[in-house]
Amino acid sequence: MLRKPYMRIPYTDVLAAPTITPSSANTLSGAVAALREFLTAPSPNGIPTSTLVITGAGLSVASGLADYRGTNGTYRVNKSYRPIYYSEFLQNHEARKRYWARSFLGWTSLHKAKPNSGHFAIKQLGELGLVHSVITQNVDSFHPKAHPSLPTIELHGYLRSLVCVSCHEELPRDEFQEDLARLNPAWAEFLQEITASGALDTENPEERRRRGMRTNPDGDVDLPDAPYTTFRYPACPRCLAHPPSSPEGGRATVEVDSDGAWRASSTAGILKPAVTMFGENIRKRTKMKAEQTLEEATKLLILGTSLATYSAWRLAKHGKDRGIPIAIANLGGVRGEDLFFKDLEPIHDGTRGARVEMSTDELLPALVKQLQASTSMHNAPEHHSHEVEKHGASVFKDMMS
Repeated sequence: MLRKPYMRIPYTDVLAAPTITPSSANTLSGAVAALREFLTAPSPNGIPTSTLVITGAGLSVASGLADYRGTNGTYRVNKSYRPIYYSEFLQNHEARKRYWARSFLGWTSLHKAKPNSGHFAIKQLGELGLVHSVITQNVDSFHPKAHPSLPTIELHGYLRSLVCVSCHEELPRDEFQEDLARLNPAWAEFLQEITASGALDTENPEERRRRGMRTNPDGDVDLPDAPYTTFRYPACPRCLAHPPSSPEGGRATVEVDSDGAWRASSTAGILKPAVTMFGENIRKRTKMKAEQTLEEATKLLILGTSLATYSAWRLAKHGKDRGIPIAIANLGGVRGEDLFFKDLEPIHDGTRGARVEMSTDELLPALVKQLQASTSMHNAPEHHSHEVEKHGASVFKDMMS
């Protein structure tokens, strides 16, 4: 039986509506003008400009992925939803079965998702010399796919891989999907049926409900009364071949059934998504790198996030404490956003900060287009199409049930 979570997820209710600043930024042209001033204004004291972008789930909505706190976000349409907790995943075999079963069903449609025009606009801002690095809360790998030359820190990890909690070996997610299909032939057959029916072709929560499914962020597919207890998942192959040392000394136990599925008698070899789960600490090296990148930034542009997650909010708060200009573009409210703009003059042009409520897939391409057309940017590269590019490799987005 699954235990009741003991941690509270922050800001599951609707955040207060933003105050647009400057007031002219309530239209697309006004928002573009404000962000243009923000990005092109020289830094104080002649310091070379270095703009850091922080992004969240709102940026990936145009790629067909659900978010948490937006208009159709899971916390608003599915009040009973809670993500799996790190401690629960580690300690509970049944919880892992449920997680991987829902992940297995959602993977087929998610691996087809691609970066959208907002991601490619960030690439162009980098090529224009206006953005120098990105910190993303997203685990979909869209940023490194869209702009591999622009430094990106994946703050909460990435779902293109799995990691063993015992030996820390990383494994590719697509191969793991094949293992899940082999271990769960009935589930694999069911997946083929619902894929053929088109039931997985939409992330729209209302449409999913009409088809007998409930959708949560990152493609999590919840089927009422599904036999999750029958689902099986593999053990870490490295730990299976070479059992690691146990915390108590000696060797840990890694056992599998005749098909290679992890057995509950095992004490090691558990694979988890290579992301920071709720209740889990961010990797120390990643945290330090993010903090260093923020220290080097002279401006902070926040896109598609409510900053409800403390790991992202603390970065923005530290930027404010340093006194660097901050601009935010997000649909809906942002955690404690009054703090970021309280020092702005009543009448300003966006140079020292801006708050825009507009979708990034509309706003960012328009911003790039104007910057490229500006006479002050006459050395800009040729215009880049913001149509979603085709990629041979899969882009990975997994399930946080």
